[in-house]
Amino acid sequence: VQLQASGGGLVQAGGSLRLSCAASGSTNSIQFMGWYRQAPGKQREMVANVGNSGSTNYADSVKGRFTISSDSGKNTVYLQMNSLKPEDTAVYYCNADTFSMATAEASRYWGQGTLVTVSS
Repeated sequence: VQLQASGGGLVQAGGSLRLSCAASGSTNSIQFMGWYRQAPGKQREMVANVGNSGSTNYADSVKGRFTISSDSGKNTVYLQMNSLKPEDTAVYYCNADTFSMATAEASRYWGQGTLVTVSS
């Protein structure tokens, strides 16, 4: 599975950005797709994910501000980020969790990071 992320940039506090992540390759094995982020000097943390069933999970710090959605026809996941705060500044990474029925193996794939900078 290959993941191509886009949509980062510079925005003022209170503004919005939308990240996109397009998957290609063995997309039929994808169980979950989502976003992690890593701020300077901090560990990578989960931001949000969405499962094949449509179920979603969010970090407490982004609940009510961020919305994750998916377009299965395009194998693309979106992260709509509203009411951005300076503490949201980080490199955001798209990920996909897969499960192969043929080998009974689970894998995690990462896209390249996209930088989100929120100025105060």
